[in-house]
Amino acid sequence: MAGGFFAESGADLELKDIHKRFPGFTAIEDLSLTIPAGSFFALLGPSGCGKTTTLRLVAGLEEPTSGQVLIGGKDVTSTKPFQRPVNTVFQSYALFPHMTVLENVAFGLKRRKITDPIGKAHEALRLVELDHLATRKPQQLSGGQQQRVALARAVVNRPALLLLDEPLGALDLKLRRQMQLELKTIQNEVGLTFVHVTHDQEEAMTMADTVAVMNKGRIEQLGSPEDLYELPKTAFVANFLGQSNLFTGEVASSTSTSISVEVGGRKVVVPKARAQVHEGTVTIGVRPEKLTLLAAEPTAESGTNIIGPGRVVDVSFSGVSTQYVVEVPGVGAVVVFAQNMSFGPVVQLGAQAWATWTVDHGFGLSDHPEALTTDADA
Repeated sequence: MAGGFFAESGADLELKDIHKRFPGFTAIEDLSLTIPAGSFFALLGPSGCGKTTTLRLVAGLEEPTSGQVLIGGKDVTSTKPFQRPVNTVFQSYALFPHMTVLENVAFGLKRRKITDPIGKAHEALRLVELDHLATRKPQQLSGGQQQRVALARAVVNRPALLLLDEPLGALDLKLRRQMQLELKTIQNEVGLTFVHVTHDQEEAMTMADTVAVMNKGRIEQLGSPEDLYELPKTAFVANFLGQSNLFTGEVASSTSTSISVEVGGRKVVVPKARAQVHEGTVTIGVRPEKLTLLAAEPTAESGTNIIGPGRVVDVSFSGVSTQYVVEVPGVGAVVVFAQNMSFGPVVQLGAQAWATWTVDHGFGLSDHPEALTTDADA
């Protein structure tokens, strides 16, 4: 939104060497992170990875055991929540049931004696396209509408930083997808810095400019959604963001630009530029949609990897695509997603099949799948 009430930009957020220990466990370990002003940033990870604790530290609801929180270059580590230029939108909307929508949005402005609270509240409601429902009570609104009121109430305070804690978790799938796009549009219009905590990979990928994947209190990898998906660096990221086929083997040979890994009696090639490790035991991966499933053995050619033969042990139709699971001796289960371009499966259940992929679609990890362990939710 050019000019006007919402023209003020967000502030950057910096976390420096953050540790947070609770009795019996460490929630965050050595976390350093800079989130540029005006960006839409997602903290993504499973339950217990430390993402909500990170958000609470930024909001001032928790204090770090050590480290600093800076907002707009100012150290706010020891300031109270209400002294920080931060607002949080939670999964539970926490709207006042006895107030109208308009009164809910104007509440914070009135309390802080901001001029023209009603006019500013109307403007915030117009932003989320709910001004026509200003006189209704929260219980007269749908879940999605209540979430938008909660968002308007947070945005109207013009925080430098808006924290979103699983804000769409209570909505059904269709509404959640709609709200993802709306949130992104609102963020673009108001220019605030959004920090969004979620365990939903699709949500993070759809909305954020930058995603940090958290695991056990640390950031495993940080980058654009495309970078994380196309070039994951660890087995955790490869498996948490979508599905991956991972093959572990010894490097059999290498050239100046690629390595060849021994997998199930075949040489599988990955470019060195897409591999984290170039010698010894290496885990290489490829996304299921990058594979082509064939009923006859393909001719070997440079630039293409082949795995097989194997037996098709599962065929699952999901509308847009069909998932095939091929059990390959010495390799294990290989998952292939095939677009449904024609009626019926490409390869029948029980049939023999081979999978191929372009060498440039593979990636090499810095660790191995057996390093993956899951902790209890923290």
